[in-house]
Amino acid sequence: MPIEMLPKGIEEYAAAHTTLLPPLLDELIATTQQEMGALSGMISGQLEGTLLQMLIFASGAKRVLEIGMFTGFSAQMMAAALPDDGRVITCDINEQTIGIAKGFFARNPHGHKIEVRVGPALETIPTLDGTFDLIFIDSDKGNYTNYYEATLPLLAPRGLIVVDNVLWSGRVLDPKEKDDHAIVSFNEHVQKDARVTNVILTVRDGVMLVRRAG
Repeated sequence: MPIEMLPKGIEEYAAAHTTLLPPLLDELIATTQQEMGALSGMISGQLEGTLLQMLIFASGAKRVLEIGMFTGFSAQMMAAALPDDGRVITCDINEQTIGIAKGFFARNPHGHKIEVRVGPALETIPTLDGTFDLIFIDSDKGNYTNYYEATLPLLAPRGLIVVDNVLWSGRVLDPKEKDDHAIVSFNEHVQKDARVTNVILTVRDGVMLVRRAG
């Protein structure tokens, strides 16, 4: 059973005191809820999306890699924080959600910065050139460690890997299901990795930030 990780009302208070979303992204959330039902909770949301923007702005990032696009909310949030010549390469396999995302990209003034790669991310990653200033992982939980290992060599020297859902509604404290154990295993894998420095933030469903050590 999910654990309340914050006192009731605190997340709502935080959202009320965070920069509002542009109308287009409010519309995207509504469309996702209508089209995807219960799965709409997979949208990263206002707080995490704005955190991603802050990280991109503060780091001066220009190249972003996203593993798991869903309906394109986080890709659009990140693209808005990039300079005009910045680029988000985002990977997904779901034709329905890709279609929703592309429709909104076409209407977004920052949509030209987003490049969609259709296909399994673990097949796409080896085809990518250069390094990335920020890598955002928010996809199937069983492959988190594989995505991490595949993308770490592509991380720029002062880049960040950002990983969503690392607290998994509190189920990391008492894992029972396959995905619960996958998240626990991933968190332990990164914690023991001497190549990196990492921190878990209690934002939304848990966000891990990872950078190269040293």
